[in-house]
Amino acid sequence: MILALPFPLVSPIAIDIGPIKIYWYGLAYVMGTLFAWWYGRSLLKKFPNGVSLENLDDTVVWILISAIVGGRLGYILFYDPFMIIQNPLEILMTWRGGMSFHGGLVGVIIGSVILSHRHKIPYLRLMDIVAAVMPIVLFLGRLANFINAEMYGRMTTISWGIIYPNGGSHPRHPSQLYEAFAEGILLFLILNWCWRRTNLRQKPGRISALFLIGYGLFRIIIEYFKEPESWVGALTIGQFLSLPLLGLGWYLLRRPIQNA
Repeated sequence: MILALPFPLVSPIAIDIGPIKIYWYGLAYVMGTLFAWWYGRSLLKKFPNGVSLENLDDTVVWILISAIVGGRLGYILFYDPFMIIQNPLEILMTWRGGMSFHGGLVGVIIGSVILSHRHKIPYLRLMDIVAAVMPIVLFLGRLANFINAEMYGRMTTISWGIIYPNGGSHPRHPSQLYEAFAEGILLFLILNWCWRRTNLRQKPGRISALFLIGYGLFRIIIEYFKEPESWVGALTIGQFLSLPLLGLGWYLLRRPIQNA
């Protein structure tokens, strides 16, 4: 007999007042960004790295928009390109889920380049503080994935396997919770220990490098427990897209220190 945990039936709608419906998925990104902004300000006050509080304030809305646009376009491009033809209006329905971290990261990188140039903000120093607080958003985002019963894991016989409402009758790995722990809690603790206890925050690009390498490694490992959405050879699309993060992270970790 296979033991399994029932899926906690939580409505994907957090607030439902007449015509107003606020989904946990959208709420997770907004609240995660606000909390990350607040925590980033507290880090810069106690452990500055050359980015002013005003600089950080200027980036919040811009980075959120860049992440949402990049995440949605990345999801469509990498995972569901036929959506453009079959149901183009669904492209705008981000609150239902369907965001790509890798696409969102590209959006943040491009958006931050534009913002840094316009406001004369040191780019890599800005990205370092963003990287240090990004796991907060990832943690809440993965919890929202779990509530939406999406991106679940492969079938398993472990005692904490969960039977998802749209995942068949067999228990599956709660891979969203694995990611929430690794990409959210564990990565947050590592990066913030480095920010507070070492001088890496004064070396532009180093915290960003650790984020990219840490996320890339965690994502590649946890993909072995997730139900694959698509493949690139022997790798899942998530593993394949994480490989460039390792390369970029290694480059930033080894590059000569510059005041940028």
